[in-house]
Amino acid sequence: TPHGVFYRSECVDWIHPEGWDRLYALGVRTVVDLRQPGERARDTAGRPDWLTTVAVDLDGLQENPDFWAGYWENGLMGTPLYYLPHLTRLPERMGAVLSALANAPEGGVLFHCMAGRDRTGMTAMVLLTAGDATPAEIREDYFETVRNADAFAAATGRPNPEEESEKLCAEYGTSMDGAFHGVLDGFCLQRLFEDAGLPETVRTCLLY
Repeated sequence: TPHGVFYRSECVDWIHPEGWDRLYALGVRTVVDLRQPGERARDTAGRPDWLTTVAVDLDGLQENPDFWAGYWENGLMGTPLYYLPHLTRLPERMGAVLSALANAPEGGVLFHCMAGRDRTGMTAMVLLTAGDATPAEIREDYFETVRNADAFAAATGRPNPEEESEKLCAEYGTSMDGAFHGVLDGFCLQRLFEDAGLPETVRTCLLY
């Protein structure tokens, strides 16, 4: 995939000034924030004046209570088990993200959620599919965040959710790895493009 176009991360509210300097040197000029409005409202740190921030709520929790009733309270929203249903039933949410990425100002684009795994991981999966990455490469990209969970927990003071996520997947007869494989097997990029109603300009930008 092209280098320096897209970057993925956890919440950028934790970035120190020297971190922003590093991102500037890497060419990042835009952040696409995938979080819900309530999550964004808790941010406290400032951002550099050279940065453009675009907020796109990928979840759509408030607008789609019927969908999330099957995934929120039972914890499945923290596993890949909700990815394919979300992309299938709420394609306009990912379509809005892809449009924001494609229409960003010149320069690299960093997209993020809170922990950088689910919303960010699902978006990365779509982008890597568009970039003709192999399923094995997409899987490695996703599980890099899982492998980094201990360091993330230590840095943020949050619990590592991976053990609980594995237990939850086991209750549904699979594993985190198996669930993500299921997403890759069932995902169709062209169907997402069509269902989301993405214009040709956005499709062309993502595919070439």
